[in-house]
Amino acid sequence: MAILRDLLTRLSGRVESNVSLREYTTWRVGGPAEVLVEPAGIGDLCLVVEYARERDIPLTVIGNGSNLLISDEGIGGIVVKLGPRMSRIVIGEGFIQVEAGARLAGILTAARDAGCGGLEFLAGIPASVGGAVAMNAGANGLSIGDRVLEATVVDLNGKVHFKTHDELGFGYRTSALHDEAAIVVSVKLGCFPKSAAAIRAEVEQHLARRKQTQPLEYPSAGSVFRNPPGETAGRLIELAGAKGLRIGDAEVSRKHANFIVNLGAAKSREIRQLMFQVQRLVSEQTGIWLEPEVKLLGRHEATE
Repeated sequence: MAILRDLLTRLSGRVESNVSLREYTTWRVGGPAEVLVEPAGIGDLCLVVEYARERDIPLTVIGNGSNLLISDEGIGGIVVKLGPRMSRIVIGEGFIQVEAGARLAGILTAARDAGCGGLEFLAGIPASVGGAVAMNAGANGLSIGDRVLEATVVDLNGKVHFKTHDELGFGYRTSALHDEAAIVVSVKLGCFPKSAAAIRAEVEQHLARRKQTQPLEYPSAGSVFRNPPGETAGRLIELAGAKGLRIGDAEVSRKHANFIVNLGAAKSREIRQLMFQVQRLVSEQTGIWLEPEVKLLGRHEATE
């Protein structure tokens, strides 16, 4: 494969073809990547972005895969995985500088050990920081955008830009990065002095609540649908009688209705079909069409 040979000679990170993406998503579904690249740093990332643009090759970027539904057919072109090779964490005075591939759990551990408070609300979100910032992930009444001071991004021409908090345009589960199609490379998060014991106690409290209210024993992508204004998607799904609905091994969780869990061997198409069935039932019952919070990648069959 020409793409594979070219990238192997240009990049210092990992380059492989026909790699199953199932293990790269928290739902544990999805087909293969035609070519998978794990950049070793920002230089690698800029090179692969430029390479794809110059040759008009489709380019997809993923992080920890915690908010993705990848089709059973997989993803063509180049899939860039930002992970451990780009996950450095640096603690400063009143801030934490982190690369996009760093997982939130690792950031919380570093913050606790350094006595840096303010990020505890992120406990239990199974995301990397790049994806979390792009979608403004949050919990417990706060979002990561509330803590972002600035970010370094790469545009689709392979050029590096620095964005201030205001330029990132954070909103409910979104940011300006969606419209600009820019790739987060690193983020500067604000924090404040707090004892390690107090940080640990708050993190454990958030984790215990998640364990009590969410189906953590099964693979999932967290909340599937956005909360409509003044409502919660979970309550609407329950009201529509959709809790416990199942297609194959995909099931609307009996513990939290806004979760769809993989009971073992679910297919991406089954999850997509179940999502549409939930949307239809909620619409019929309430007149509200739920918007997905998860991102669909690859070619999904039409459900309407």
